Amino acid sequence: MSNGKTLIIAEAGVNHNGDIELAKRLIDVAADAGADIVKFQTFCADRLATKSATKADYQVASTGAKESQYEMLRRLELSSAAHEILMEHCAKRNIEFFSTGFDIVSVDMLVSLGIHRLKVPSGELTNLPYLRHVGSLGYPLILSTGMATLGEIEAAIEILLKAGVLRQDIVVLHCNTEYPTPMSDVNLRAMQSIQVAFGVKVGYSDHTTGIEVSIAAVSMGACIIEKHFTLDRALPGPDHRASLEPDELKSMVQAIRNIELALGDGIKRPSVSEMHNKSIARKSIVAARDILAGEAFSADNLAAKRPGTGLSPMCWDEVIGRIAPRDFAIDELIIL
Repeated sequence: MSNGKTLIIAEAGVNHNGDIELAKRLIDVAADAGADIVKFQTFCADRLATKSATKADYQVASTGAKESQYEMLRRLELSSAAHEILMEHCAKRNIEFFSTGFDIVSVDMLVSLGIHRLKVPSGELTNLPYLRHVGSLGYPLILSTGMATLGEIEAAIEILLKAGVLRQDIVVLHCNTEYPTPMSDVNLRAMQSIQVAFGVKVGYSDHTTGIEVSIAAVSMGACIIEKHFTLDRALPGPDHRASLEPDELKSMVQAIRNIELALGDGIKRPSVSEMHNKSIARKSIVAARDILAGEAFSADNLAAKRPGTGLSPMCWDEVIGRIAPRDFAIDELIIL
């Protein structure tokens, strides 16, 4: 997020399927891919959903309708001890541990574990007591905006600001919560609209298949990219199908780093790598035919040809009408 570097969050989410060893392998994949952060999800099913809450269509498609959302969430909970194990593994792999807390108790647990930042998930954007609490803790905040209107985003930001968060410490992520997001619903320009409307840093939480939208978002000013990943899209669970596999995650990280380099500083000037081509590709004023001393230079006896080691054709008008000080052979550089 500083010096033009995009913060890349590899979203493990619940793709650990409740298995701590699988979660460790996800950390390894994120570290090997070069991501800055690996992120999980911290929640308690009893605090997150009622037992009658229905699943999203994409969750039914990937996990079936027999199991309720509550039952699914129970299987995917991570205990406090599991968090500590995963944080220790992240430290060994030199990658930042991060998690989204979906309720106040979960947020407080993450704070007690020494997390460096907090994230408001899209589903909590309209949760007033949650927003007030998160905003009062003094942490840098990432605010995800799936399903939201500009008005709802504005209301959430105002609550956070009143709770004590500084505007410069908020990054708002444009997001679509359909897994996977159809390309026609991405609306990536909305990310820039958010930036203009609220004067905040912006990023993109990507639920599309593939890596191209994340790369495009970086080129459009995203300072954070968040992307789900998995060991294998064929694994059972709600989010695997809309996640990148390890090689794809690595390709995305490399592509983003390349785009950062390619964006540059915006100053138009010759690059170091192309300077040696300047004399080869540009032209000089040369004799179009043999020219005798004392003859006037004219459009008939001059031409512009490579190489560009002589007088620039931009000096053409200054040369026309001048008297040749000596003989010039055809193609010879004109030197005055």
